Amino acid sequence: MENVAYEVKGTFQMGAEWRPYTKRIAAPNEKQARERTLAVIGSKHRLKRRYITVDTISILHGE
Repeated sequence: MENVAYEVKGTFQMGAEWRPYTKRIAAPNEKQARERTLAVIGSKHRLKRRYITVDTISILHGE
């Protein structure tokens, strides 16, 4: 299965405030793009998944 470039947008909680993020992720489908985004942000900021929201997932064309 070939990976496709996705752009994932959402917010994550740092302290008392919610901060926006935009990530470009290579994944075979949208479900895997969501999972990889949660894993990357959770690992980097030491957050549980309940503190990370995914608002939109879109395919990046021409990349």
